[in-house]
Amino acid sequence: MKLGGFIFASVCAWYLGSLLAYMIPEDSLASTFDSLQNIAEKPKIKAPPPKRLKCDHWSPCLPGSYAYRILSGGGLKTFAKICFEDQLLISQENKNAGRGINIAIVDYNTGKLVDAKYFDMWEGEFSGPMTNFIRNAPQRSLLLMVTHDDGSTKLTEDAKKAIADLGSKEIRNLRFRSSWAFIAAKGFELPDSIQREKVNHSDKKKNRYGGWPAEVQIEGCIPKNEQAQF
Repeated sequence: MKLGGFIFASVCAWYLGSLLAYMIPEDSLASTFDSLQNIAEKPKIKAPPPKRLKCDHWSPCLPGSYAYRILSGGGLKTFAKICFEDQLLISQENKNAGRGINIAIVDYNTGKLVDAKYFDMWEGEFSGPMTNFIRNAPQRSLLLMVTHDDGSTKLTEDAKKAIADLGSKEIRNLRFRSSWAFIAAKGFELPDSIQREKVNHSDKKKNRYGGWPAEVQIEGCIPKNEQAQF
């Protein structure tokens, strides 16, 4: 009796299983199986894309600070760039970057551009006009300077002194086609933590662009008015 009951129950289970398999499409079964698998899997969390920072900084400036980035030229085709508060003050795109020393003057109180020019130090006599440009910068202004190609050949002692008076330690060390970047303040003092100057001299064994060394750049954050040292 027990054996007969077991055989009867097995036959009924097989019949019911066959009937359900016939009535339910294979696609539905596969979809149900996949859904059960997905439930078991851990949810995938995608990290949001990194937020672009002012002047392409790696880390954000604190609130109440100006962001700056100064990048020298490289070779003939890579022009100098000066970025301040995410605005390109000097660049090839703006058509105001050129061979020699590029300078942007910024009003420290407002963060607005006062003037921006480049002075050719290879051809022509532009050292005098550059010296006047620097010395005529208003009080409480920032001066951001950077080279493209050569910035030393026709750089006079008077011009070197004007830049050295702003705090440059390297202006008298510039050589032919040195890559150089510098930031200075007129009428107030920048914090000691600010990266102010960087230079890379031409070296035939190390140059990236044949007769030109690799670019240099400096960047940082400048406290605004209420945090400045006067």
